[in-house]
Amino acid sequence: MCRSHPAASLKVRPGLTIRRCFTMRVRDKPQLAVRTLRLHHIESGTGPPVILLHGLFGSARNFGMVQRALAQLFRVIAMDARNHGASPHAAGMRYAMLAADVLETMDALGVERTVVIGHSMGGKTAMTLAIMAPERVGRLLVADIAPVPYQHANNSVADAMRAIKLHAGLARAEAEAALTAAVPLAAVRTFLIQNLQFGAQPHWRIGLDEIAAAIPDLEGWETPMGTYSGPTLFVSGAQSNYVLPEHRQIIRALFPAARFVSVKNAGHWVHADNPAGFLSVVEAFLHDWKG
Repeated sequence: MCRSHPAASLKVRPGLTIRRCFTMRVRDKPQLAVRTLRLHHIESGTGPPVILLHGLFGSARNFGMVQRALAQLFRVIAMDARNHGASPHAAGMRYAMLAADVLETMDALGVERTVVIGHSMGGKTAMTLAIMAPERVGRLLVADIAPVPYQHANNSVADAMRAIKLHAGLARAEAEAALTAAVPLAAVRTFLIQNLQFGAQPHWRIGLDEIAAAIPDLEGWETPMGTYSGPTLFVSGAQSNYVLPEHRQIIRALFPAARFVSVKNAGHWVHADNPAGFLSVVEAFLHDWKG
């Protein structure tokens, strides 16, 4: 039987309590017991709810421009995933767990039914949530990810981040330089280092050890039992190779109403590479959303 569990028994921050737990069926795997955490979030606007879910090593603030624009018409809630941003740190990051955390937070905020928009890791969380609780998801937008496993060397990235020597007086340039071999792109290094708190005692804001241990689950994909038949839009960057033509059959088997849009002048970080283009797609998808 599922019960509330004290933080000490589940390796979360002292004083935190797992709110609830339930079971979920994943295809070809044993039933999964899911224990939930309430997530930190940034909320703005009023109206029908829209939830934003960020990608790996990101945070709710990654959707800042998108959230500000949508908040003119909607109640927009950007959530930090567990072990990211200001959310609790806890072991385990299977997508069923991440989706259950979102449901727990929706319940706490009184959100019965919502649009869910997720990028990359957040897109996989959003897909899992929609299949797991289709009555809670009015529409689904998945940004540049498919319901398939990937191999993107994130283990090397996490190892390089953990290898940075955290000492008093650590400079941002020194930290970024330590990532150069594993992360050649300067923009990505800058993005990753946003998770590092500098000062007298530098430390990672994120649960880096927990994330590193979960990379196989985060790059993988466990297909939940069921489908989601609501309005679904897969938005890809025109310069990205994450969502391929051969993925469409897999997508439509799980999301029979899926449509596909490509945003020009954008790669995997579609909402950052072409914010205006991404926002125009989102606004068109939400134009008649009433909750």
